[in-house]
Amino acid sequence: MRNLLLYLEYDGTNYHGWQIQPEDITVQKTVEDAVFKIFKEKISVTGCSRTDAGVHAKKYALSFFTECKIPAERVAVALNTALPYDVRALYCTEVGENFHARFDTVSKTYQYIINNGKYDVFMRNYCWTVKSALDIEKMRSSAKYFLGKHDFKSFMTGEKDVTVRNVFSLDITENGDFINIFISADGFLYNMVRIIVGTLKKIGEGKLDGEKIPEIILARDRSLAGETAPPQGLYLYDVKYEVSEILK
Repeated sequence: MRNLLLYLEYDGTNYHGWQIQPEDITVQKTVEDAVFKIFKEKISVTGCSRTDAGVHAKKYALSFFTECKIPAERVAVALNTALPYDVRALYCTEVGENFHARFDTVSKTYQYIINNGKYDVFMRNYCWTVKSALDIEKMRSSAKYFLGKHDFKSFMTGEKDVTVRNVFSLDITENGDFINIFISADGFLYNMVRIIVGTLKKIGEGKLDGEKIPEIILARDRSLAGETAPPQGLYLYDVKYEVSEILK
C-alpha cells in the first residue's frame, strides 16, 4: 500500500467547498471520482483543509493510500484526463505511511484579492469589489498587530475549543486597482482570514482605528471585528510540510 501526496489547483466557483456533502458538488467528491476512474479503486482522499463554497486554491494538498502502481510522477498527468476543466492536478510524490495531509501541515498561506477599482464582470468570481477608496498604508500599518500567537476568537465564526493561532506573516501588496493580502499561519479558524480581511477593509475606509486591533483580539468578541469578506476573493495559496515528514 502506497501513500501519495498530491497537489491541486482549483476554481471553487462551481463547488460547494472541499468537503463531501450529500446533495452538493464538492471538490473532494470530484477528485475521488477521478481517482476511481483512473486507479479503479474506491479511495477516500484526505485534504489539508476545508474550503468554503466559492473559495479557490492555487496549491491544495491531499493524501491517499492506493495499491495502484502508476509512478508518482505520472499520477497528476493521469488524473487530469479524468478531472474537469476547473480542477487540475499539479504534481504528486510518494510519502511515508504515517504522513497525513491535514495534521502534518507546518503552515498555510492564504491570498485574498480586493478590487478597489471599477467593477469587472470577468473578475466577479475571483475578487471582492470594494467601491470605497481604501488607504493601503493604514491597512499595512495595522497588519503588525495580527502577527504572533494570539487568541483569535474575535476573528472566527462559530465555536471551537482552542482558538489560539500563530500568524507568521501578513503582507499587503498592490497591482493596479487590485490589493493582494497574503497571510501565513500555523492554522486558521473558520472564516478567520475573511474576517481579518473585512477588518482591514474597515481600517482602510477609516471606519476603524487600526490601533484598536490588540483590544479587539483581547476582547474575544466577534462583534468588534469587521465584516466577513465574501468567499470569491479567497485562495489557498500554499501549504508547507516538514521535509522529514514527507520523506518518512
